[in-house]
Amino acid sequence: MNDYILVAGTANPEFAQKVASFLGKELAQVDVKRFSDGEINVNIVESVRGKDVFIIQPTCAPANDNLMELLIIVDALKRSSAGTINAVMPYFGYARQDRKAAPRVPISAKLVADMLETAGVQRAITIDLHASQIQGFFSIPVDHLVGASLFVEYIKEKNLPNPIIASPDVGGVARARTYAEKLGYDLVIVDKKREKANESEVMNIIGEVAGRDVIILDDMVDTAGTLTKAADVLKARGATSVMACCTHGVLSGPAFERIENSSLDELVITDTIPGKDIHPKITSLTASEITAKAINRIYTNESIQSIFI
Repeated sequence: MNDYILVAGTANPEFAQKVASFLGKELAQVDVKRFSDGEINVNIVESVRGKDVFIIQPTCAPANDNLMELLIIVDALKRSSAGTINAVMPYFGYARQDRKAAPRVPISAKLVADMLETAGVQRAITIDLHASQIQGFFSIPVDHLVGASLFVEYIKEKNLPNPIIASPDVGGVARARTYAEKLGYDLVIVDKKREKANESEVMNIIGEVAGRDVIILDDMVDTAGTLTKAADVLKARGATSVMACCTHGVLSGPAFERIENSSLDELVITDTIPGKDIHPKITSLTASEITAKAINRIYTNESIQSIFI
């Protein structure tokens, strides 16, 4: 078998380096530059002919720049006769627009999937998609990794006296139930009404949280409006503590201010998006090891199921 090559975009180079270190490999040299008007220029320095290439590039903010950079790297690899081109996107941007929730709106997640395939991506690897059905937007293999193995171990180490899992909304019940079953905890649901994008109003708590240590599970946290309001309501209902575990710490706009002023005791995220662990309430775990294990098993044609709990 030809050896594989790891390529890193500029979106999260620290994460890419951690993945390479776990695999005992060096990142391939790729020059990514900008023309004076902002256009992206890519040069693959070493030969990739016939090689299996894994590009590590989350499409986080600035989403448009990072997505375009990924597409241009893919095109450069395709025109350099790479054997296979695998896009490793720890965070898959534009995933929140995954259906027509109103008239005359796009399904951006499908559009991005089409763009990646058209560019030449032959396999996609990602972590905790906002909606699992996005896998079906691709006609190429998609390896959808989950962050449960990271958070489950961390939650166990906390040794909380009276823990309970909470889903931040009805749509996240399946994810939260998975954690509850793995940990042997009970489950409650935060019922909210969303008025418009990035704004929400917590309405009710389905279940009893008085005297409990509540753990909210979600795939991402953006402006932290939903999360902080949920924490406030849970504390008002008698919760002893509120911790949130969210794979992707988007944390844009007023997120840090809201977290600071809320009843949330701790927010646990991963490093799929860089530079977000800059608050005393925020703990960051690395998802690089499970990503590295997945890359290795994909390359050696082994099942990736065994790397999860």
